[in-house]
Amino acid sequence: MSNNSHHLKIGISIGDLNGIGIEIIIKALSDQRILEDCTPIIYGSTKAISFYKKNIPEHDFAYQSIKSAEQADIKKINVINCWQEEVEIVPGQKTTIGGEYSLKSLEAATADLAANKIDVLVTAPISKENIQKAGFQFPGHTEYLADMSGGAEALMMMVSQSLRVALVTSHIPLSEVAKNITKEAILNKLKIFNQSLKKDFKIVRPRIAVLGLNPHAGEKGKIGNEEMDIIHPAIQQAKDLGMTVMGTYPADGFFGSNLMDEFDGVLAMYHDQGLTPFKALAFDSGVNFTAGLPIVRTSPDHGTAFDIAGKNCASEHSFRNAIYLAIDVYRNREFSKEIDANPLKKQTETNKGDN
Repeated sequence: MSNNSHHLKIGISIGDLNGIGIEIIIKALSDQRILEDCTPIIYGSTKAISFYKKNIPEHDFAYQSIKSAEQADIKKINVINCWQEEVEIVPGQKTTIGGEYSLKSLEAATADLAANKIDVLVTAPISKENIQKAGFQFPGHTEYLADMSGGAEALMMMVSQSLRVALVTSHIPLSEVAKNITKEAILNKLKIFNQSLKKDFKIVRPRIAVLGLNPHAGEKGKIGNEEMDIIHPAIQQAKDLGMTVMGTYPADGFFGSNLMDEFDGVLAMYHDQGLTPFKALAFDSGVNFTAGLPIVRTSPDHGTAFDIAGKNCASEHSFRNAIYLAIDVYRNREFSKEIDANPLKKQTETNKGDN
């Protein structure tokens, strides 16, 4: 890990070559104040960065090329060339090449993360279709990093300033959601969610809301039995373990009500149930955080946006927030380690949480 805890080494994968990944990286890192908190290391190609830099003349983006993370300068933006060959870049086009080189970037960054050469990982958006053509065997970053972490169970969490939404199921077809909603799955996700809110976000006693699967949360069995037979028993088990968990709440009304402000996190049953309202409320600022893993990884809450790639109109706000969330989570975890090692300090922090 970094010797200087103030300057964490932030590994950054560039995502699909033809998407907005490199553009938002350049824009986010052009604000030199970010170097006060971290040392960025971009895993990609100086040639690819130069290609996109020409389209963003108003941003002052200076960087240095290094051969390994150990050579990173804490006062500069650093780039590791993961390949030397000329690569065709066609902004906005879905190509196998775009996916192939996004995989090269991701593999190089995760290798250094596994070797403790960088502290955290921030990933620019990939095209799942393109990267899978290059041999990527996973539905997305979350599953890939869980496998890399020895098969740990990961939790996909979307984070904004006032909202945290996690998912029981993520990248599976809607037709398969119901059969994957089990008491065990819900309880496991609640455990990870609760622990993450404590360790990663420093919330002493998290309050978690659980959404129903069916319209109107099933209406006591009139529109489905999953709430009564599966979700409610899982919530009760979580309560028996000391968690503050409430539900089930109908998904359609929850995010537009004052209820949302009463909770620290919301557990949704499937991908669009949680992400659609989240992105409607926080699309330009939200962050995708992979909870439950021994490593820290974040990403912006949007995709490759091929339709605007290369046009200098992509917003960097979500990516910048992803960098800062990664820093915050890493430091919160380090602080939690100190608390766990010092019972007196732990009691002091618990008392603060009661105020």
